[in-house]
Amino acid sequence: MRPRAPFRPLFRVLSLFSVFFSLCRAAAQEGAEETANLAAFQDPARIWGSGPEGIIEEAYRLCFKTRILDGKVITIRMPFAQNNERDKLVDQGWEFLGGGKGDPAFLWPIIEGIIDSSDFNTYVRTLGDGREQVIIFDIPGQSWTSSRDLFDIARMKAGAYRGLPHRPYVLASGRGIEDADVYNYLYCVGLVGMDCSGFVWHVLSYVARTGGLDLGRSLSRTLGVRGGIDPSRYVGTAFYNSGSSQIIPVEDTISLLRPGDILLFRGYDGEMSHSAIIQAVDPQSGFIRYLQCTDEAPLAERGVHDSYIYFDPSRTDLSLGDPSLNWTQKRYAPFPGEQGSPFSDDGERYRAYPELGGGRVVRLRSLVPILEKLNAEN
Repeated sequence: MRPRAPFRPLFRVLSLFSVFFSLCRAAAQEGAEETANLAAFQDPARIWGSGPEGIIEEAYRLCFKTRILDGKVITIRMPFAQNNERDKLVDQGWEFLGGGKGDPAFLWPIIEGIIDSSDFNTYVRTLGDGREQVIIFDIPGQSWTSSRDLFDIARMKAGAYRGLPHRPYVLASGRGIEDADVYNYLYCVGLVGMDCSGFVWHVLSYVARTGGLDLGRSLSRTLGVRGGIDPSRYVGTAFYNSGSSQIIPVEDTISLLRPGDILLFRGYDGEMSHSAIIQAVDPQSGFIRYLQCTDEAPLAERGVHDSYIYFDPSRTDLSLGDPSLNWTQKRYAPFPGEQGSPFSDDGERYRAYPELGGGRVVRLRSLVPILEKLNAEN
C-alpha cells in the first residue's frame, strides 16, 4: 500500500537517510579494510618473517615516528645522544636524558612534548619565514638563536665554518622545516636520544622479551647493577667487548654470522668505540643488513639507521675485514662544516687499527637459545 500524500516527504527523507547510512557503513568497512591492509603491509613479518630478522626489525621501527609539522610529513628518527662527545671546550658539561640509554617507550613521550612546545613552534616558524639565516645552537644552554647577518651567511656558504662542538652552526634556507632540522633541535636543545650501545641494548632487550626474558634483570649481577638503577645505564660498548662469560667471541666469517650478533668498531686507543647489531644475513642475495645509531652519517641518516654490506654470494668464507666487501654506509661530520670522520665508510672503520686487533663480532650468550627458537619457529 502506497503511503498517503502528506507522508511522502517524510518517507523520502527516511529513504535518503537509509541510503546515507548504507554509504557510511560501506565507507567504514572499506576504511577498516584499508587500515587492516596497511597494518599488514607495515608488519615487519611481511618482509622479514617471524624469526629473529622480523623481531629485530620490530625493535628498529620503534625508533621512528611520523608527524605533520608546518604542513609537511616529517619522519622523526631517534637521535644519537652520547655523553661527553662535545664538551671538551667548555667547563659546563651536560648529560643527555637517560644518559643515552633510554628506550623508545621512555623517550618518545618526552620527544613528543618537546615537539609540541612553544619554543619548538617558534623554531618551526623561524625556519619557514622565507629568509636565509644561520641557526646557532647552544647545547649547554639548551637554546638556539637565528642570525641573518650577511657575513654569517656568506661565511657558511663559503665553507668558513664558525661553529664549535658545543655551538653548532646550521645554514637554513627559510623555506620550511626539514627532517634534519628536527634532529638538530632534539639533539642540541632537547638533549634526547640513544647512544650506539644504548640502541644495541634496546634491540637485544626487545628480542629477549619475545622469549620471556628480562635481560636487564638476568644480567644485573654480571653488570654490577646497584639497587634501583636501570640496568641499561651499566651497558656500554666496553661490556660488549669485555671478557664476561656472557660475551661469546664470534669469528667474523660471513657464513658464521647470525642476526643478533654485535659488530664492534675499534678506536685509536685500542678500545671499542662503536657498536652495531646485525639484523639479517642473506647468503643467496649477498648482503648483510646491520642497524646502528650514530651521528657520523649523511644528514638524513643521523641517529638510528640501517646499513648494508654487500658480498659475492659464492664467497661466504670471507671475513668482514676483507677489503673486497662493499660497506655502503658512508661517514660524514654530524654538522656540515665540522671536521669529518677519519674514515670514509664503515668498512674502513671496521678494518682500522689492525695492529690493535681491528673490528670484531660478539654474541650475547643469554640470547642464543631465544634466537635459535625463533629461527626454528620461523
